Amino acid sequence: MIKVLFICHGNICRSPMAEFVMKDLVRKAGADTEFFIASAATSTEEIGNPVYPPARRKLAEHGIGCAGKTARQLRREDYDRFDLLIGMDGANLRNMRRICGGDPEGKLSLLLDWTGRPGDVADPWYTGDFEATWRDVLAGCQGLLAALIKKA
Repeated sequence: MIKVLFICHGNICRSPMAEFVMKDLVRKAGADTEFFIASAATSTEEIGNPVYPPARRKLAEHGIGCAGKTARQLRREDYDRFDLLIGMDGANLRNMRRICGGDPEGKLSLLLDWTGRPGDVADPWYTGDFEATWRDVLAGCQGLLAALIKKA
């Protein structure tokens, strides 16, 4: 089983979008029993809060639900529990390294590193542009899934 953890600052917009988009893609590929997918935050600001309503609406536009998801913080032991820990931007990646105590096994990456256009996933918290975030998350998850299926 491949265990993937998506991470952003608060775990209420980008990382839960990636979690549920990836779950949907994996299900559609008939591979849901081969994956465990979750998401977390680098900060404590939103712990226990549900997915931000505009992010929830963007997922729902595409027939993807996220009911029951609440924000949780990344923990050092997650590094051992997951095969891949995937951040949404450079600040997330720096915080992930700090929380995890480095990256000795090369498990940390950015979501858009799995595409032909590496960089940061658009942050809708500041822009309100959940469509741009959707496009980045979808492209990243599609690239990640393609790479993992090719590797299997």
